Amino acid sequence: MLLRASKFSGQSSNQSAVILPPGNDIRSAIAILVCSALYAPGSSAAENTTPAVAPSADTLVIDANTHADSNSTTPQNSGHAYAVKTTTAGTGLTLTPRDVPQSVSVMTKQRIQDQNLQSVGAVLDNTVGVTSETTDSERTGYYSRGFYINNYSFDGIPTNVEEAWNFGDSTEDTAIYDRIEVVRGAAGLLTGAGNPSASVNMVRKHADSKTWTGNISGTYGSWNNRRTVLDAQGPLSESGKVRGRVIAGYQDKDSYLDRYNNRKKFIYATVDADITDNTTLSVGYDYQQSRVKGATWGGIPTWYSNGDLTHYSRSFNPAPDWTHYNVDSKKVFANLSHQFDNGWNLRATGTHAETDFDSKLMYLSGFPDATTGVGATGYGGWYVGKRKVDSVDVIANGPFNLLGRQHELIGGVSYSRQNNQYSASTTLFSASDVGNLDAWDGSMADANWSDLTPYSTETIRQKAVYSAARFSLADPLSLIVGVRYTQWSAEYNGVYSGEASYGKNNISPYAGLIYDINDTWSAYVSYTSIFQPQDHQTVDGKFLDPITGKSYEAGVKSDWYNGNLTASVAVFRTEEDNLGQTDGNNYVEGSSQQAYYAVQGTVSKGVEFEINGAVTDNLKMTFGGTTYSATDNTGADITSNMPRTTFKLFSSYRLPQLQALTLGGGVRWQNRTYQDTTAPSGDAVRIYQGSYALVDLFTRYQVTPKLSAQLNINNLFDKTYETNLSDYIVYGEPRNASLSLNYSF
Repeated sequence: MLLRASKFSGQSSNQSAVILPPGNDIRSAIAILVCSALYAPGSSAAENTTPAVAPSADTLVIDANTHADSNSTTPQNSGHAYAVKTTTAGTGLTLTPRDVPQSVSVMTKQRIQDQNLQSVGAVLDNTVGVTSETTDSERTGYYSRGFYINNYSFDGIPTNVEEAWNFGDSTEDTAIYDRIEVVRGAAGLLTGAGNPSASVNMVRKHADSKTWTGNISGTYGSWNNRRTVLDAQGPLSESGKVRGRVIAGYQDKDSYLDRYNNRKKFIYATVDADITDNTTLSVGYDYQQSRVKGATWGGIPTWYSNGDLTHYSRSFNPAPDWTHYNVDSKKVFANLSHQFDNGWNLRATGTHAETDFDSKLMYLSGFPDATTGVGATGYGGWYVGKRKVDSVDVIANGPFNLLGRQHELIGGVSYSRQNNQYSASTTLFSASDVGNLDAWDGSMADANWSDLTPYSTETIRQKAVYSAARFSLADPLSLIVGVRYTQWSAEYNGVYSGEASYGKNNISPYAGLIYDINDTWSAYVSYTSIFQPQDHQTVDGKFLDPITGKSYEAGVKSDWYNGNLTASVAVFRTEEDNLGQTDGNNYVEGSSQQAYYAVQGTVSKGVEFEINGAVTDNLKMTFGGTTYSATDNTGADITSNMPRTTFKLFSSYRLPQLQALTLGGGVRWQNRTYQDTTAPSGDAVRIYQGSYALVDLFTRYQVTPKLSAQLNINNLFDKTYETNLSDYIVYGEPRNASLSLNYSF
């Protein structure tokens, strides 16, 4: 039975430079393609903008404002570009993106600024190959290749993220990050346990300037969104060998949801010191706080009691006025690096992180009457959680000679301990408590809550030793092989799980072969094993066995113009057993915790491509797409609520005739999705979200060499779409805009 088949549709400063060689065929072709898409006849952009074409000159000037962070192991990043020259993503080895035998996307600070992406979640929403599902106002899960992304790292130190509990990881502010790296597929060599979806690494900004510099920005946008950020850095010693940086921000915003408000503040401080010419030390502190009023848990009922679809507006907020969701996050970190004269580098990194959340919420359930609006009930939950993470990682890398050729080796040991504690108090609200949803204004009386009681605790430890080597087999052929040995253990004590302990030792091999076809193109194949313990439980409270499997990938990559423009095409196949899937509307032993069951023989296979970087001296772009299938051993789709085909395009174009003006925008398209659920009659039904496209625009004007103004418009055509398919509705954001002023000093 098709209940909903939506018919949404979409439209689709001074710089140093390097001189590039003649031969602009690929650049011209991409420029024409992008400009044709963005400025097609009939679009608003086409009416007011002359399409860009590649210059006919034999040489081309492209930004080359590259800098190396004070940590010598940190890859170079281009200050004003969409592409990076090198990265350690995937293998830990410092490689060009072309030499990494996996699909890698890097969101640079320039791309983040152009699109005004203020949270890690916003970055992932715009990353090629990543999709999302929004559960409510505070929880969004991210997926790649059909699998949930649970690996988030900070400067390479991993934190395991659970689906059931929200510590605000995806809402981390991007102001403190230099770039965000996403490796799609399995990444167990560096992260240990993890899903074969993607690994997200946030690379912090450092104090790398020996003169005082910085900027201050202010933003005002839709729904009374006010935001201010200060970023200042400079020398703390006369020689500049000791440097400091402070980034602080405050944001107060409402929402398209009625009665919703979020106040966020953060401060980040780091000191980088050159202890000797070859030794650097970096220490830092990161504090982020979020205070939400009117937080939702779930969304709007999908059906009336008679089986008809409800018709509540996008602004309808099912949360009572007394709901809240508060998060506090504190991280302390240190990084010591020493560069030896023989080219080897030794780095030790440690971090201590504490995150707390306090939430009081109501889940609106049941089916209101189509005439009276009465009939929905509520489940109230007051949940408090604390997560502590302690991690240490020591790694050495450098070159070595063997059989007359030079190779590179990396080896390391790591230890992490993560302790999660949860307390809860729950209550029920009757249909008379909720009242008429058609007249709902959130003024429902609060409950008399009982005291918080322990709900569950868990301690997860990982000890690992890992190594990888890049062998130069011949001038055009390289082999990367690696292995990680992990000792993983967990201790659980929960209301529904009881006391349980679980341990597993695992060996995760990694291999990749890269062949340089010519100076521009290379081909690769890679293999990675999968190991992911699960905290999912069955209806009778038993934990699912770990996910195991294999991940294969093959593709071609290229780069042009000294790495300022890159491209990749990949085919992949992932095979898994014991993958946890939601068990319909069943819960763990009658609790409010979703029950799961394990599926065997899961296979995800597909194709990805991405073009990223500077197409001309004035045009930067990212254009990529993914199409895949993901099924279990019966042929049934897994995570059918995730789109199987997506395309994402974003570009910025600086007008040659008016260099102070930059125009840009993008399109995100996804195909139809569906989810099987249960109607009020008890019948199994299938809900659809039709394919749709979201169009974003931005423009920036450099008023003076130090002052710029930027306008961003998201969801330009105000598309209505759902971000969750179940027995409740969560709508995506309507059209919104923001105006930002940025002053550099």
